[in-house]
Amino acid sequence: MTSSHTYQPGPAGAPSVGRLPTLFIPHGGGPWPFLKPTPGQPAPWGTLETCLRGLDQAIGARPRAVLVISGHWEERLPTVSTHPHPGLLYDYYGFPEHTYQLSYPAPGSPELAARTRALLAHAGIDSAENASRGFDHGTFIPFMLIYPQADVPLVQLSLRADLDPTFHMELGQALAPLREEGVLIVGSGLSFHNLQRFWRPDEATRAAAQQFDDWLAATVEEPDPDMRARHLRAWESAPFARLCHPRSEHLVPLFVATGAAETDRGRRTYADTVFGLAHSGFQFG
Repeated sequence: MTSSHTYQPGPAGAPSVGRLPTLFIPHGGGPWPFLKPTPGQPAPWGTLETCLRGLDQAIGARPRAVLVISGHWEERLPTVSTHPHPGLLYDYYGFPEHTYQLSYPAPGSPELAARTRALLAHAGIDSAENASRGFDHGTFIPFMLIYPQADVPLVQLSLRADLDPTFHMELGQALAPLREEGVLIVGSGLSFHNLQRFWRPDEATRAAAQQFDDWLAATVEEPDPDMRARHLRAWESAPFARLCHPRSEHLVPLFVATGAAETDRGRRTYADTVFGLAHSGFQFG
């Protein structure tokens, strides 16, 4: 059954959930939690599943709503989803039939979508809205684990198609007030995303992924927010940056989460390898 819970932006007398953190989470590969493991082999994303299933408790406060910036949605302008009851986009290919029957009836929130656009307009950022788009797998797959009862409203915000780091950090800064209104801001991507090298990585690729991931963690955990931002803007100068991200759409959600963090320190809250390739998740605040 679809939840009737809707986001309310801090009405008078409503219980406060405090200032929420911002997150960058790995969303894994395709519908990974719903695939049968290879007999005799550990589930490749098993540690990620444990992390995501424990995220609600780890945050310590149930948000009124979540704004998700997924690496699977790019538009000419930042675009918010406004459908009150979004469907699902099965935007993965070649998986078993049952993974195209998954259901996640979390509500949308036209109210949060409108508030998001108002904040962007106040910052001088043009935006758009989409009234028909469903949740892509960068949203519904991880949130099926995070909030399995589908009882927290979700709104998606697209990337701008130029993937500019500075712009997306400014986008996050514009959205920072949502954190005081009970909204959890989540960037959903992967810190390694080179599909040509993912399935059969050689030792050189594994070493490159580890070096980039270590650079990324050190950058996120940099205590000076201005220095952190400078390093992220110049991410292409990091070790093996373009090997790990031939396109940066799965990294850019981190820039939005970083911008929304403002001066809050970042920390690596998840680290693992899949097929020997390092990847991480981060929290600010």
